[in-house]
Amino acid sequence: MITKMKKYTFLVFHREYDAFLEKLRNVGVLHVAQKAEGIAEDEQLNEQLVLSQKLQKTIAEAENILPEQTQPVQTGQINTDINVLMQDFADLQSQTQQLQADIAALKKEQKRMAVWGDFSEDKLNALKQQGYNLQFFTCPEKSFNPDWENLYHAFIVAQQGGVVWFVTINHDNEAFELGAEQVELNSRNSTQLQADIDALNTKLSEAEQQQQLWAVAHLGELHTALQQTQLDIDWSKVQLSTTALADEHLCLLEGFCPVDNIEELNSMLDNEHIYYTAEEPTEEDPTPIKLHNNWFTSLFECLTGMYGWPVYGEFDPTPILAPFFLLFFAMCMGDAGYGILLILFGILTTKNKIKISMFEGLGPLITVLGVGTLVVGFFLGTFFGIDLYSASWVPQSLKGLMIKGEVMGYDIQMVLAICIGIFHICLAMVVKAICYTKRFGFKKNISTWGWLLLILGALIVGVLFSTEVFSVQVTKWVLIVIGSISALAIYIFNTPGRNPLINIGAGLWDTYNMATGILGDVLSYIRLYALGLAGGMLGAAFNSLGLMVLGENPGVLSWAGFIVILLIGHLLNLLMSALGAFVHPLRLSFVEYFKNSGYEGKGSLYQPFQS
Repeated sequence: MITKMKKYTFLVFHREYDAFLEKLRNVGVLHVAQKAEGIAEDEQLNEQLVLSQKLQKTIAEAENILPEQTQPVQTGQINTDINVLMQDFADLQSQTQQLQADIAALKKEQKRMAVWGDFSEDKLNALKQQGYNLQFFTCPEKSFNPDWENLYHAFIVAQQGGVVWFVTINHDNEAFELGAEQVELNSRNSTQLQADIDALNTKLSEAEQQQQLWAVAHLGELHTALQQTQLDIDWSKVQLSTTALADEHLCLLEGFCPVDNIEELNSMLDNEHIYYTAEEPTEEDPTPIKLHNNWFTSLFECLTGMYGWPVYGEFDPTPILAPFFLLFFAMCMGDAGYGILLILFGILTTKNKIKISMFEGLGPLITVLGVGTLVVGFFLGTFFGIDLYSASWVPQSLKGLMIKGEVMGYDIQMVLAICIGIFHICLAMVVKAICYTKRFGFKKNISTWGWLLLILGALIVGVLFSTEVFSVQVTKWVLIVIGSISALAIYIFNTPGRNPLINIGAGLWDTYNMATGILGDVLSYIRLYALGLAGGMLGAAFNSLGLMVLGENPGVLSWAGFIVILLIGHLLNLLMSALGAFVHPLRLSFVEYFKNSGYEGKGSLYQPFQS
């Protein structure tokens, strides 16, 4: 849910303004309404923003090389010029990168020279002084002419992978031109090049150690500098968001405060005798939003943020997104065994036993998704690709809980996915009708209610008729009433006060969009069935392949192959299933649900001005 806000307007004498801002920052509950004009062009603010980006980049790179179980020195102050510190780190990085590039080049050269053996440059020079001319060639094995051995005194040095390396030797510095690529030898042989590589590796280790020592010594200063820079940025933005009045003798500032914190803010303002007004925000105000959800729902707020935060006065979609995303993810995974692995991965990530930057802070969410996958996977009857419903070792009482069978000739799991989609879209339409009416009034949403009555009413009547609660005659008249009221709302009264002919045209266009959109939206939910089915079939295929390798009389190698196939196969299937189970439910939430619920997601988060 969205926390209620109060809009504050302050009027302060210019000589007292800086002291007022300092006290306002100490309270730390007011979100200052920023003015777009002037902020982007301010040179000082831009310099602070650039410095902040550089600090964040340097901190991230330094933390990546920080030795494990090592904490940087925390001084709480900046002892060196921060630009000099960052340049020192950049120089260390440049030195390390140059060494890595030199090592890579030497390794490539060492590999090229390895085929020529450990020759002696001194002996080659001695042969040249005696009048012998040596030429070095390489060519495909099929292109090598055996006659070259007699004509040019060629002899093969190495032969591998369909390629031949050979040398020709002659007197009086006479050079030959053969149908082969001539090779220029390095003055150092393979062994000598390896020694050079080892020496550079030693220098690289020393350079990397210097970087680590730098990170331990100065990361604390960088964090302090970043914190101070962020405070300076906030201060500059507040100053730029201030409006000067009365020949710049008065300063006007606007902001927003959560209703839970207004007492401490009002107390400071009254004690300092600051003139202010507090009122309810309007639809036009840039009111920030602060989400307040329970433990379970708050785990899914990051998904809402990926699409966009709600505007103030709009509904928070997270309480509905959370259970449906969990259900959709579990159905797409569709395997109870994979749910157990996700639970373990989530717990280890939460306890920092597994440290992967992209999953930082997501351990509890992964654990919950794993629990959902375990439960739903059991009801779907799949465990590491094993069909539990067909397994003889599963008790019949548990099989009775699994969703298996057909409905009107269709797989019951596919029908279930469609039914969930219909419910999800109908729920979205209900949310849209209620929230739009609350925000804009019933008069502007007559058409929305008309469509909701038509679609939801027809579905309910259809269910009642199929269960024989309604007779044919009752169903007929109820549908006529629903259709008539809906038609009036959609085609005649969709925009009261406008020309009826224009309303009819708008209603027809709306009908076309609804007819083509709703059907496609509902069919999109088949992916919940298809992805789960594909993952289960692929898991079963790896099981069958492993059993084929195991054979009837397995030995050590057979068991080893069986285990490798199962581990690699199910790991690949888990990764692919998890990717699909994340992306496709996200699409169903962002496209099908948000579109039909009218969610905009153009709001901004509450960010208080604080120290």
